[in-house]
Amino acid sequence: MAKIIGLTGGIASGKSTVSTMLLQKGFKVIDADIAARKVVEPGEEAYLQIIEEFGQQIIWPSGELNRERLGEVIFNNEEKRLMLNSIVHPAVRKEMIKEKEEALEIGRKTIFMDIPLLFESKLTWMVDKVILVYVERDEQIKRLMRRNEYSEEMALSRIQSQMPLEEKVALSDIIINNNKTFKETEDQVDSIIEKWELKP
Repeated sequence: MAKIIGLTGGIASGKSTVSTMLLQKGFKVIDADIAARKVVEPGEEAYLQIIEEFGQQIIWPSGELNRERLGEVIFNNEEKRLMLNSIVHPAVRKEMIKEKEEALEIGRKTIFMDIPLLFESKLTWMVDKVILVYVERDEQIKRLMRRNEYSEEMALSRIQSQMPLEEKVALSDIIINNNKTFKETEDQVDSIIEKWELKP
């Protein structure tokens, strides 16, 4: 029976690095962020629902979704934000489940579900086990400032908008400590693959 494993973390914790490592090792990784972009492409069901709800002003002349404009609309409007989530989130789950079924059909033994907000969105039912990519708060702030050219204040506000990594530790099956070198992180990934006897 195939193993379905959730991969999660916090902003700038290094989850994408681990995800890339798994892809390079031949594993199937289903990425929630990619699925979220896919379901709002022109013509998709969620795209049509968003236009119906928010109007033509949130699309570019090319027909693509104007994410900046949509972001402005929902930024200070809780009702609109919840409305958008009620359209996008089910579509993303449906897309990820479809990709999982396709991977199972071709005989994949292990499938990773890369879901940044796995716990916040209460999606642990989609996976058998959870890997958390963990980083210390100070390191997380530094990485986010460097990556996004944020001030310390901006970085901190982004981090505080998510569930604290410390809380996620208690909910996860295994932790990858991503505070040090790339090599040390990869060694931990290899160790999990061996321990859980994971095959692509």
